[in-house]
Amino acid sequence: MGKEPLSFSRRSSRRRTKKGAEAPQPIAAATLSPNNAAGASNKPKKKAGGARLWMRFDRFGQSELIECDKNTIIKRVSIPARDLRILGPVFSHSSNILAREKAMVVNLEFIKAIVTAEEVLLLDPLRQEVLPFVDQLRQQLPQKIPFKIHGAGQRAEQDNEIHFSTGGQCLTVPESVEGLRCELPFEFQVLEIALEVVCTYLDSSVADLERDAYPVLDELARNVSTKNLEHVRSLKSNLTRLLARVQKVRDEIEHLLHDNEDMAQLYLTRKWIQNQQYGALLGAPTSNSMINAAPYLCYHSSNKSGSWMSSNNLDDRDVEDLEILLEAYFMQLDGTRNKILSVREYIDDTEDYVNIQLDNQRNELIQLQLTLTITLLPIALETMIAGMFSMNIPCPLYNINGIFGIFVGVLSAACILLFLLVLGYCRWKKLLG
Repeated sequence: MGKEPLSFSRRSSRRRTKKGAEAPQPIAAATLSPNNAAGASNKPKKKAGGARLWMRFDRFGQSELIECDKNTIIKRVSIPARDLRILGPVFSHSSNILAREKAMVVNLEFIKAIVTAEEVLLLDPLRQEVLPFVDQLRQQLPQKIPFKIHGAGQRAEQDNEIHFSTGGQCLTVPESVEGLRCELPFEFQVLEIALEVVCTYLDSSVADLERDAYPVLDELARNVSTKNLEHVRSLKSNLTRLLARVQKVRDEIEHLLHDNEDMAQLYLTRKWIQNQQYGALLGAPTSNSMINAAPYLCYHSSNKSGSWMSSNNLDDRDVEDLEILLEAYFMQLDGTRNKILSVREYIDDTEDYVNIQLDNQRNELIQLQLTLTITLLPIALETMIAGMFSMNIPCPLYNINGIFGIFVGVLSAACILLFLLVLGYCRWKKLLG
C-alpha cells in the first residue's frame, strides 16, 4: 500500500516534464569574481542528479559557472568515461596528464580540468585551493594573445606584411614581430598555469614543513621526552605524505618527457587547425574561430632569411616547446623534492643523535649497576662470615680477650682488598669507563 502512491507521483512528475515547459538547462551562466567566490561557496545551488559544478574559460579569458552531468561533459569534449572518472573523488590524490584526440585531461593535486583547443572546463572551482588557479586564469589568459590577426578583406596596416593562407583565409603577420618567439598554444598556457599553481602550493607546503620541523628537532635533541617524540612522529608522517604528492606530480611530468608521442598528442591547437584546414579543403565553410588560433605560429629563422610556418606544417614529433615547459617545472619539482629529502635527512640525523644519547645513558646505567654489584660482593662475604660466628657453636676464639676487634679489622681489610681487585680487573677489561 505504501509503494503505489510513490510510483504514481513519479509517473505524474515525468508526464509534467514532458508536457509542460522545457526544463531549465543544466548550464547556469554566471561570472565568478574573486570577491564573491567566498559567498558563492557558502550558498551553493542545488544540483540536479549527477550534475557537478564546473567553470568554463575560453581562450580570451571569459568565464562562466555551469552545472553539467557526466554525459554532457563526455559529449562536449569527446573523452571516454574512464577519463572522467579520474577526476572523481576516488582518484583525487593521483596525478595524471592524459592526451586525447580533442582534449587534455589534467588531474594535478586539487586542479581537475579538461582542456581543449578552445576552452577549459574546471571542476569544483569554488574550493579554497582552486581559487588561486581561477585567479591566474583570469589574469593571464587575456594577456596571452600575442598580436592581432587581420582577416581576409581587411586593409593591412603596413605594406611589408607577410600573408599566410590557411584554408582559404588570408592571415597577415606583421614583420614588426620578427625575432619574437610565438606564444604557446592555449592548452599549454592552461597547463603552464596549472603547473605553476601546483608547484607554488607544494613549495609553500614544504616551506611550512621546514619552518615547523627544525625547532621541533632541535628541541628533541636537547630534551628526549615523550611529547617531543610525538611531535617528531607527526612531522615524519606529514613529510611522507608531502613527499608522495610531490613525487606523483614529478613522475607524471617525467613520464611525458620520456615519451615524445604523448607530448605530440598534447598539441591540441595543431590538431584542431589541421582538422579545420582539412574541412576547408573538402569545401566546408571555415570557422571564424580558426582565425583566433592563427596567432600560434612558430617562427623559424636561418642565417639567410626567416620564414613563418604554421604549426601544422611541423612534424608531430616536434615537441620542443612543450619539452622546455615541462623540463622547467620538472626541475622545480625536483628542487622541492630535494628540500623534503634534506628535511628527512635532518630527521634521520637527529634520530641517530638521540639514539646515541640513549645508548650512552644506557651504558652509564650498566656501568653503575656493575659497580654496585662489585661493591656488594665483599659486603655480602663479610656478612656471611659474621653470620657464621653469630651462631651458638662452641669456639675457642670466644675465650680470647680482644679478639673481636682484630677479627673484624682483618675481615674488613680483606673485603676491601677483594673489592679493589675486582674493580681493577673490570677496568683492565674496559668494562668500566
